Amino acid sequence: MLRAKNACLHLAAGEMDYIRFGRGGKPLLMLPGVGDGLKTVRGMALPFALLYRKLAKDFTVYVFSRRRNLPVHFTTREMAEDLNEAMAVLGLKSAAVVGVSQGGMIAQWLAIDHPERVGKLVLTVTLSRPNDTAREVIARWSEMARRGDYRGILLDTAERSYSETRLKQIRREYAFLGSLGKPKSFARFLTQAESCVTHDAYAQLGRVACPTLVIGGTEDRIVTGAASREIAAQIPGAELFLYEGLSHGLYEEAPDFLSRVAAFCRG
Repeated sequence: MLRAKNACLHLAAGEMDYIRFGRGGKPLLMLPGVGDGLKTVRGMALPFALLYRKLAKDFTVYVFSRRRNLPVHFTTREMAEDLNEAMAVLGLKSAAVVGVSQGGMIAQWLAIDHPERVGKLVLTVTLSRPNDTAREVIARWSEMARRGDYRGILLDTAERSYSETRLKQIRREYAFLGSLGKPKSFARFLTQAESCVTHDAYAQLGRVACPTLVIGGTEDRIVTGAASREIAAQIPGAELFLYEGLSHGLYEEAPDFLSRVAAFCRG
């Protein structure tokens, strides 16, 4: 029923893993955060389809990783160019685009540089330019990556992303996961992490012409809730919704998140 499919695109500059699921007539693109640098979506079609099954009826959902062979100092704007090429290869003229965290940074550039590609835009727990909180967090994760401390990255991310209620449920799970699946190289993660602290689309957000929904958490301990307010103030006509008391992982904690996104993209 979910029509889940794992696939790989062959772009001019390299291979890009992506997954597809759903049977709806409207395409919807999802762009994950910086954790994609540790593990792409390869082989994750069924888990994603089950997790986001509320979207499967109305949309055909595509979830794109960054390409596998990211060069050093590759920027979010360049990642958006890869995404534009991927859409062309798949014949996707336009789609609703949902960017989470770093995925939201890439989505900003896609909407700015290729407005014909983005019919609706949802920017979730992201920023338009670096702030002190994001710099401190990314520097911490980058240092862990240089030490090969995969478990440390997972645990620190969880502690910053979830409410105390959820953390009590998942701390042991994350500690266990940290002992499994360690990437062979952290180079790709470090490139993506650097792109977050060099991302600056703030002055050009006025060029975003499509209907936009900005979603943030008032207690976001990675990019801050203020970053969401800043984006919404810069994009003409943008809607803003802040989840009171939630942090960076609100897309997993808020029970109405998917319904909110689906309603906006359908509308």
